[in-house]
Amino acid sequence: MTKESQDNHILTNRQGHPITNNQNIRTVGKRGPGTLENYDFIEKISHFDRERIPERVVHARGAGAHGYFEAYGAVGNEPVSKYTRAKLFQEKGKQTPVFVRFSSVIHGGHSPETLRDPRGFAVKFYTEDGNWDLVGNNLKIFFIRDAMKFPDMIHAFKPDPLTNIQDGERFFDFCASSPETFHMVTFVYSPWGIPANYRMMQGSGVNTYKWVNSEGEAVLVKYHWEPKQGIKNLTQKEASEIQATNFNHATQDLYQAIERGEYPEWELLVQIMSDGEHPELDFDPLDDTKLWPEDQFPWLPVGKMVLNRNPEDYFTEVEQVAFGTGVLVDGLDFSDDKMLQGRTFSYSDTQRYRVGPNYLQLPINAPKKQVATNQRGGQMQYTVDLAPGQNPHINYEPSILGGLKEAAQPGKEYTPFIEGELVRASIDRQSNTKQAGETYRKFETWEKDDLISNLVADLAPCDERIQKKMIALAEEADEEYGKRLREGLEKAVKSGSSQKPLGNRGGDKAPQEAVQKGHEAEPY
Repeated sequence: MTKESQDNHILTNRQGHPITNNQNIRTVGKRGPGTLENYDFIEKISHFDRERIPERVVHARGAGAHGYFEAYGAVGNEPVSKYTRAKLFQEKGKQTPVFVRFSSVIHGGHSPETLRDPRGFAVKFYTEDGNWDLVGNNLKIFFIRDAMKFPDMIHAFKPDPLTNIQDGERFFDFCASSPETFHMVTFVYSPWGIPANYRMMQGSGVNTYKWVNSEGEAVLVKYHWEPKQGIKNLTQKEASEIQATNFNHATQDLYQAIERGEYPEWELLVQIMSDGEHPELDFDPLDDTKLWPEDQFPWLPVGKMVLNRNPEDYFTEVEQVAFGTGVLVDGLDFSDDKMLQGRTFSYSDTQRYRVGPNYLQLPINAPKKQVATNQRGGQMQYTVDLAPGQNPHINYEPSILGGLKEAAQPGKEYTPFIEGELVRASIDRQSNTKQAGETYRKFETWEKDDLISNLVADLAPCDERIQKKMIALAEEADEEYGKRLREGLEKAVKSGSSQKPLGNRGGDKAPQEAVQKGHEAEPY
């Protein structure tokens, strides 16, 4: 090693001062006491005290990777420009850098990756027009259709505020009282609720969005990620066996696959529907508890994504990356999906709290293009968003003194006509259980068996009123589904506690087993 390279590897503090003793604090004599002027120690320990930022309320446990999205230049067999003017899709072979974060939803930052839970699938596209965040899950639907219910749903699924233990009775109390959740419950309690890893799971935008073309015409669109590696899910028994040996298996699998050069790939497909209410359907196309039938609205490929580089530092990239459903580029737009409308405020708002008001200046979040704003100050600002030649005295608009100016509209603006009374009301055509029955009938035998087994295990200790409601929803969805759930609960042992991870077998007995199996020891 040369002297120059040796100098480059010298430990310093944040002020750039070389650290000559990283083993001992400064004390009066070898035994102390310590002194207040321990600058190097105080900087080190005070930073250590602040190494964590507030954990995400949801999606706390995650893994991520860098890669690129490559456009096909078409949507199915048609030019993509027919439907959207978004630049990243227009040219065949055009590559856009991406960062993807996979996650579980309900559980904490170091929870097992084998737990029954939806999985987050969030993609940040660093496009030439700025960032686009496509924030979704592995499952293509959601529990609820109105953002007003989101905090209640999360509260019910999170640990009990008194015991700090997840409780199946709380989960089913909310779901039995919210019939629109039943389709999602059917997926989550089947093997689809425990993907084998992050590489072998689907992704979805979940919500309904819009595409806008150069003429200002819009269509409704749904996004789907399909893994080229295939899809694999786990039964509860298989997941428990994996958890007994490794609770970081999905993070490890993603990291090691990329290190081996086995870069995971997904194809991006869309479903397109004309913008309107579509009264011919038995559901509202804006209802995120529903699937759009593939035979009526085919999946059309628009590009592929490849993940080919691991993060250099987990905290800097995976923990501090921040997504928002409101982060759209020109040619993409919002629909009136009530969940999307609520998420669009909440997601970016939580990042301002969690990471800080200047979170978009962090390299992992910053767009890969010039940024010029009139925003100034705020905690942890480390650059000023000045354009080349901009008058630094002017941080407002409009101005004739060399400030920033508005951009030209790149295409005809999309201006949908909207009228109606302001109300607080549910949508029509709710059809809460029909698609759950269709999903059940499509399941293979082993998937049905695991679904019923998992539901029975968690519903058995629940209040009888909750059981009756869940049976009624299953019967409404499918005769066999309801019959098997009813018979399973009639035969199930009613004793035991609902305080355990969803779908878990015997987890409520673990405290007693630990006492029984523990080996006695003498104090030392």
